[in-house]
Amino acid sequence: MRTITLTADWQPFTEKDCEVATVDVQASPTNAAPATFLGDTGQEVAWVPGEYHTLARINLADLRVKGTPGDTVTIIGGSW
Repeated sequence: MRTITLTADWQPFTEKDCEVATVDVQASPTNAAPATFLGDTGQEVAWVPGEYHTLARINLADLRVKGTPGDTVTIIGGSW
């Protein structure tokens, strides 16, 4: 498991250049506001508190998120 504490700036899910995994990603149900992910074509995608999805074979270095400072997003499980 890995928790990302959100800031107002885009941040990756890993500091590695490449970390491919299949994971469940969840915006914490206690977040004050939606978490905003950077979509693959540059659009912003908002996840409401408690929303989660399974992401198959994603490079965590390419997954970017921002939101209300102090809110969190958690990576659950996964196969690296």
